[in-house]
Amino acid sequence: MIYPFCLLASLFPVIAPALAIVRLGVDSQTGKRADAPIQDPASHVNLFIGTTSSGHAFPGATLPHGMVKTGIDTDSPDNHAGYDSNPSFSVTGVSQLHDDGTGGSVPLSIFKLWPFASCGGDNRFEICACDINSRKVLRKTLADGSTDDAAEPGYFATNLSTDIRIELTATRRAALHRYTFPADSTIPRMVIDVTNDGQQSSLNPIAHIDPDTGRVTAGSTFAASFGPGSYRAYTCVDFKGDGFDLGKPTEFGTYLGNSPIRGLVDGSQEYTGYRSEFGALIGFKQNGNGTTEILARVGMSFISTDQACKNAESEIPSFDFECTRAAARAEWNELLGRVQVETEGVEDDTVELFYSSLYRTHISPADYTGENPSWKSDEPYYDSFYCNWDTFRTLYPLMSLHDPENFARIVRGMINIQQHEGRSLRWLPECRGATAPQWMQGGSDGDPILGEFFVKFADQAESLGVSADALYKALLADAEDQPENWNLHGRQINVWKKYGYIPQDLVEPGGANTKQVSRALEYAFGDFAISQVARALNKTDDAAKYAKRAGNFVNVWNPNVTADEDSSIVGMVQPRFVNGSFGFTDPQHCSPNDHTGDNCFLFNTNFDGFYEASPIVYSQFVPQDTAKLIELQGGADKFVARLDFIFDKNYFDSTDEPSQQIPFMYHYANKPGHSTQRSRQVLAEHFSTATNGLPGNDDSGAMASYVAFFLAGLYPVPATKQYLLSSPFFPQISFFNPAFNSTTTIIAHNFAGNPSNGTGGVVFVQNVTIDGKPAKSNCFLEWDVFQRGATVELTLTDNIEVSCGNNAQALPPSLSTGGFNV
Repeated sequence: MIYPFCLLASLFPVIAPALAIVRLGVDSQTGKRADAPIQDPASHVNLFIGTTSSGHAFPGATLPHGMVKTGIDTDSPDNHAGYDSNPSFSVTGVSQLHDDGTGGSVPLSIFKLWPFASCGGDNRFEICACDINSRKVLRKTLADGSTDDAAEPGYFATNLSTDIRIELTATRRAALHRYTFPADSTIPRMVIDVTNDGQQSSLNPIAHIDPDTGRVTAGSTFAASFGPGSYRAYTCVDFKGDGFDLGKPTEFGTYLGNSPIRGLVDGSQEYTGYRSEFGALIGFKQNGNGTTEILARVGMSFISTDQACKNAESEIPSFDFECTRAAARAEWNELLGRVQVETEGVEDDTVELFYSSLYRTHISPADYTGENPSWKSDEPYYDSFYCNWDTFRTLYPLMSLHDPENFARIVRGMINIQQHEGRSLRWLPECRGATAPQWMQGGSDGDPILGEFFVKFADQAESLGVSADALYKALLADAEDQPENWNLHGRQINVWKKYGYIPQDLVEPGGANTKQVSRALEYAFGDFAISQVARALNKTDDAAKYAKRAGNFVNVWNPNVTADEDSSIVGMVQPRFVNGSFGFTDPQHCSPNDHTGDNCFLFNTNFDGFYEASPIVYSQFVPQDTAKLIELQGGADKFVARLDFIFDKNYFDSTDEPSQQIPFMYHYANKPGHSTQRSRQVLAEHFSTATNGLPGNDDSGAMASYVAFFLAGLYPVPATKQYLLSSPFFPQISFFNPAFNSTTTIIAHNFAGNPSNGTGGVVFVQNVTIDGKPAKSNCFLEWDVFQRGATVELTLTDNIEVSCGNNAQALPPSLSTGGFNV
C-alpha cells in the first residue's frame, strides 16, 4: 500500500514520526540532505520541453517510474504521449496511461474521462455528444497565444474553452483528477470512455455503473503499439465532491457513439460491437454553496476491475488532492535532488534543461509490480521498455550514478521476465509495452543493461536483491540460444556463432532478414558486456570467449569503401555474404543526406543491412574497442578527420541514438577539447527548453539522459567502469549515490560560463585532480571515484588543444589495448 505521508500523519498522529523513511545521507528530522543546496529541484523542471514537433514528451502527472501517467489527450497527429502543446489541437479526454517520447503507433492513452458543463440547448442527458470527435474542444490560450496549461512533477492542469478546469495528480497505480465546473453547469457530467485508446483498437469492452455510488468499472483489450500482440486493461472510477457532498448520481447510463441511454448500468445491455465507441455517462448535482469541484479517483490494473479498485482505495484512500500532489512532488524532489549543481554564472535555461532532462530519464520504464497478468512472482515487474535499443547507451549509466535502487528493481524485473515468458527457452525482454512483447530494433540490448548494472554493483547486487547467478544465466540465454522469433527477443545467434557476422544472403526461419550489419555491431557489444560480467564473476574462460566474440565487428569492416564527398575517408562497415565477399550499401544511405529519404525502418524490404542510421555513422559504433577502430580508419589523424567529416558534411544525426557517442569520440584520439566543443555545439544547435526543444522523439528518456550527460560534462561507456570526462556546464556538480552513501563532486576551476553557440570559451579540461592528487587521465573517470565519493577538480582553459595526458594509459581504454579489466 502507498499512503501519502501527510495522510499517515493524520491517521496516526502519535506514531507518525516513527514511520519516517530513513535514507542514507538524509537528516531524519528535516528530511533534507546537508549537501543539497537546491532543495526544490522540481521547480527547475519544465515538463513542456519536447511536447510538439515530434518530441512526443509526456507532460502529465506521474511518479518516478510510475505505472499511471495521467494526462490530457489531443487530436494532434503527434499525440504519441497524448499531449501536444500546439494550441490549434483540441483536447479529446484525460487518459490514465501513456508512454514518453515513443514512435510507432500511439501507445496506451486508455480510459479517457471527459467533463461536460452542459449538453445541447436544453441540457438533456440523451443528447450529450459522447464520441471522441463530437466532444473535443480547444484549450484556453494565454496572451502570448500559448495554451493555458501548467505542469510540475506530479501535477498537470489545463483550462478548457468550456470554462472547465482540469487538474491531475497521481500515485503509482492510480490517478486523482479534479474538475472545476463553471457556475452555470447545473448538471455536471462525466464521460468514462472505455474504447478509445491511441489506435482505436478496442475489443471486448466491458463496463458497469453502480447507480448508488457512481462507481464505474470497465475493461477492454487493446493492440500493442509496436508489435504483434495485445493487452487487456481495467479501470475503476469513483467520484467525490471536493468540499461538498456529491451524493448519488442524478442520472447515469451507457452510450454507443453519440447515443446515451439513461438508466443502463452494464455493457451487456448494449450492442457493443455495433458501434466503435462505448462508455458510461454520469450526471451529478451542482454544489449549491460554492464552486462545483468534482474529484475522480481512477485506479488502473492489468489484472481485473477488482484489483483496479483496490489499487485506488489503497493508494488514494481519502481523495486528498493537495496531499497526493505534495507527496508526488516530494518523491520527485528526493530523487532529483541527488544530483546537485552550482548555479552561479549559469543561465536559468541551462539549469532548467538539466533538471528537466534528468526528470524525463525517470518516466520509463514503468513499475508494474503486482500487475503482471501472465504469472505470479514476488519479484518486481517493470514494463514500457520502449525500447532497450534506445536506452542502453545513456539512460541506465545515468541511473548508476544516482538511482541504483530503481535500477536494481528494473534488472530484477527483466530477469524475471526472462525466467517465465516463453516455453522451454527464454530471453531477456527487448522492446515491451503494456505487458506485450514488441519488435526489436537491433541486437539483444538488454545485455549491456544487465552488464551495466553488474559491472558497477557486483558487490552490492545481493543487498539490492539481484541474483548474480540468475543475471548471468539470462545473459547466456541471449548469447547461446536462438529463439523462434528473433524479431521479438534474443538473437539470430546460430549464424553469429558460425560466421562471426550475419550474412546478408542467408535467409532462415525465425525472423526478418534485415539489419544484418547494425545487428552484428550490437551483438558484438552485447558479447563485450557479457565478457565484463564473466570477468567480474571470475569466469575467466567465458570472459575470454565473449571478449573474442566482441571483436567480430571487424568481420563486417570493408577496407575498400570510400565516402563520395571525400576519398580520404576509407573503410566502413558493410553487408557481407555467406561466401565472405562484401555487398555494398551506399555510405549516404539512411543519413540526413540520403536523397531517397530512406529512414531504414522495420521493413522486410529493407535489405541494406542497417537500422535508422547510415554506414558512415554505424562505422563509429565500437565502444568496446575504439582503439581498433582508429587503426582500421588509418590512425588518429585520419580518425579525427573522419569525425570532422561526419559533423561538417551533416552525417551526424541528432534525432537518433546511433550518433550519440560520436561527439565524445575525439577523446580516443587524444583530442578531448574537440569532444568538448562538438558536444556543446550539439546542445546549442539541437536542444533547448522550448516546446520544440527536442530534435526528435525523446525515446523513453534516451534523449533526455543524453542531454543530461552532456550538461554534466560526462559520457558513459556502458557495462564498464569508465565515464568519459569533459567540462560541466556548471561550476560544480555532485552525485549522491545511496548504494554507497557517498557524494562525488566535480568542481570546474576558472569556470566562466557557457558560450551560447557552444564554440570556444574557457571550457576545455587542462588538468584533473582527484582528492587533491593528479588523476591518471584528463579524459575519463573510473567508477571508484563515484563509489567512494571523491572531489574531482578540473582546471579549465580556453585552449582547445588539450590532451588526455602524457602516457598511453591516459587514453580511454579499449579491448585491443588491454583495457576493461574489471
